[in-house]
Amino acid sequence: MTTTAFLGLGAMGFPMAAHLARRAAAQGGRALVWNRTAARAAAHAAQHGSEAVDLDGAAQADVVLTCLPTSAEVDEVLTTLAPRLRPGTVWVDCTSGHPEAARRQAAALAERGVTFLDAPVSGGTTGAQAGTLTVMVGGDEAALQRVVPELAFAGKVVHVGGSGAGFAVKAVNNALLAVNLWAAGEGLAVLGRAGVDLGAALGVINASSGRSNATENLIGQRVLTREFPATFALGLLAKDAGIAAELTGAVKGSAPVLAQVAALVRGAAGVVGPDADHTAALKLIEAMNGLELK
Repeated sequence: MTTTAFLGLGAMGFPMAAHLARRAAAQGGRALVWNRTAARAAAHAAQHGSEAVDLDGAAQADVVLTCLPTSAEVDEVLTTLAPRLRPGTVWVDCTSGHPEAARRQAAALAERGVTFLDAPVSGGTTGAQAGTLTVMVGGDEAALQRVVPELAFAGKVVHVGGSGAGFAVKAVNNALLAVNLWAAGEGLAVLGRAGVDLGAALGVINASSGRSNATENLIGQRVLTREFPATFALGLLAKDAGIAAELTGAVKGSAPVLAQVAALVRGAAGVVGPDADHTAALKLIEAMNGLELK
């Protein structure tokens, strides 16, 4: 019977932790939850049957999972929690963090007999609710195999390399999201200025070689409708694209398109606001072209 502790109950973490609570109820384990706003953890316990705890309570866990905004917040929690953890604990960080931070955090926890896995997820809030997230994992593969059964929110778990590899794949994946989203927005803006029906044009693109997740699942539902529902924040997309650009420099690579789009998305976050949905980045393209995509 495993005890898990899920730390960070944001838009992704709240439903992810709910899957752990359901597994614990079925398997006879315990699912602990913590959030910086304690009322959020209490609400999760009331709704899903988890146990709201403080960080001292979280130290009882066999598997600690974190889902926080950045590696900086993970560092803050790690400083408080690490001295309380038992040797043999596995820490699974689902934050979209920085590869260098993962290596540093893994080394610090290893001194205490704790294994750290960087395990960011992809699939958005819909995937988190459905339990179909893709998890890309860096770190010790044997430790991963031990905890895979506890990743009840996952539809696919892939070991991608050593410490930091999971965060690297996540950053590049999200940079590609930004590239596809931005390029599609530019293309539609050009078509809009040419007087083309954008809904019809998007239908053609989605049946043709220019299609992408951004055109098929984001722009029609969020941009052309003018809804821009708050799911994945624009500021977080800018952060991830920035990590991909930093990684390019760290490995002495060449990725000018990723670097340019990272700068554009960072600018969009500054103009539109970091808390807006990531699809709202296209509002900057609209301003540049003097039209709305609708």
